[in-house]
Amino acid sequence: MNDLDALLRLLTPEGRALLDEVRDTDPARELAVATRLRRDHPAELVSAALWQARLRQRAVAKFGAGDAGRMFFTANGVEQSTRASVAAYRAQRFAALGVTSVADLCCGIGGDAIALARAGIRVLAVDRDPATAAAARANAEALGLAELIEVRETDVEAVDTGGYDAVFVDPARRGGRGRIFDPEAYSPPLSWAVGAARAASRAAALKVAPGIPHEAVPDDAEAEWISDGGDVKEAVLWFGGAAGAVRATLLPGPRTLPGAGLPDPEVRAPGRYLYEPDGAVIRAHLVAEVAARVGGGLLDATIAYVTADELLPTPYATAYEITDLMPFNVKKLKALLRERGVGTLTVKKRGSAVEPEELRRKVKPQGPNAATVFMTRVAGAPTMLIGHPAPRA
Repeated sequence: MNDLDALLRLLTPEGRALLDEVRDTDPARELAVATRLRRDHPAELVSAALWQARLRQRAVAKFGAGDAGRMFFTANGVEQSTRASVAAYRAQRFAALGVTSVADLCCGIGGDAIALARAGIRVLAVDRDPATAAAARANAEALGLAELIEVRETDVEAVDTGGYDAVFVDPARRGGRGRIFDPEAYSPPLSWAVGAARAASRAAALKVAPGIPHEAVPDDAEAEWISDGGDVKEAVLWFGGAAGAVRATLLPGPRTLPGAGLPDPEVRAPGRYLYEPDGAVIRAHLVAEVAARVGGGLLDATIAYVTADELLPTPYATAYEITDLMPFNVKKLKALLRERGVGTLTVKKRGSAVEPEELRRKVKPQGPNAATVFMTRVAGAPTMLIGHPAPRA
């Protein structure tokens, strides 16, 4: 049974009832549950229901238990769909621009379409994969949004978006060999998506990988890097607004740090505090903006660690109070940790070839206290800084 057939069978009354029955099945008990259910239901339908239940459990992290427990997924759909918090933030940005209708191209299982519809925006959701389009349609119905979401199974390059205020394109960035890093190897290619964005009547947004080179960002686009809970999730190219602008947005919040075009911070001697910028800030090349906010400089010209003498809390970086600094030396670090009774050791690194787990094995932390060690470079020299998170304001 292929993905589409499995999904269509699950949408029948028998399939829906079976999904309700296996909703909370522990993966360790799947075999026993399947054996029991196959006495009264076709084996393929039982397998499809258990697989869908497993996908729903995986999707909770992105969509929350309430929505994930009602939605329908494909394996790729769970992996590639936008986290609900990020989709909701983007939908609010569209709404703030006065957008009332969006053509969502490469819609996947409908995560962004759902967020747009919940923001009161009419959506044309397009995907060429039959199973994926069927899942998007089923999700719009399951969440009571079918009146606002039209799902169309077709190639996005054949869609006329002229009747919509805005365009959102989320090209596929995975292939048979994993992640795709070349934007022109996206499906559809970034160049096509940029053309579709420029043709939008009011605004457009293109979701791209957070590792996109800055030189690949079109001059007429605003580039935004988004993190959620400290994890960088994506970059978005916005058209129809502040051309050439750069920003980093942190969720929850949202908190947005705009680029000010500052020069690179100076390298200076380590101060009492070390600031670790959020990943979105680093990807957006806005470390200088963080350094300016805390009155700091860099430990090394090539490393995104900011050092300062004062504690000036900022949402865009995590502050640590540094208690010790020493050249890289595992034996001395082990002795220091033993002397301090450190049993809980957090290891962070930038510019070091040593892996955190390797360092933990060598120093064998023991004791009631906790510490953080940074393996990095200070003015080019391999260095270890030991400290702990600074108190938040």
